[in-house]
Parts: sequence; C-alpha cells; structure tokens
Amino acid sequence: MAPSTDLLQGTLDMLILKTLAPGQEHGWAIAQKIQLMSNNVLQIGQGSLYPALHRLEYRGWIRATWGASENNRRARFYTLTTAGRRQLDAELENWDRLTGAVNLVLQGA
Repeated sequence: MAPSTDLLQGTLDMLILKTLAPGQEHGWAIAQKIQLMSNNVLQIGQGSLYPALHRLEYRGWIRATWGASENNRRARFYTLTTAGRRQLDAELENWDRLTGAVNLVLQGA
C-alpha cells in the first residue's frame, strides 16, 4: 500500500499559487510541476486541480486566458495576480509558522 499523499486542507491552493509565481502555466503543467518538484510524492488529480483553479480565479488570485499549449492544443493559461502574490506571501508565512509549531511539538515528544 502506497503511503497517503493527502494534502492538508488549503495546501493545494498554496502549491498552485507558488507554481504560478515564476509565470503563467496551463492546468496540466501546474499538476506536472507539483508532481516533479515533490519527487512524485504529490500527484494532483484533475478532480482536485480544476476546482481549485476555479476557486482561485473566483477569489481574484489568478487570471485565466486562452492560448495554445506546447503541443498546439487550446488550453487555459493561469497567471498570478497582484492579490494572488499577496495571498501567496501570507500563506507561506502561515505555513512557516505552522510547520515550526509542529516541529516544536515533535521535538518535545
């Protein structure tokens, strides 16, 4: 049995925002980058990715435009907005605080 790769609630949004920080990507490329950067530990299915992208777009943290992918297919490309960059900074700060607190508990156990 493979170890669980369930993400903490809200973590997927942070990972997507971080993946878009360097520049625009289409959905499939976002999922692939997260998988590659996590050494294949995190695999984001379409059933999780696209609702998250829609949610982030609705909140104004990303913007979507239509374009052609590297294999010349029509795809939606997502870009981080200014509000999205602020949200990413806030989420990274919160993540550091949370992981630091968990580490303190684990070291004390």
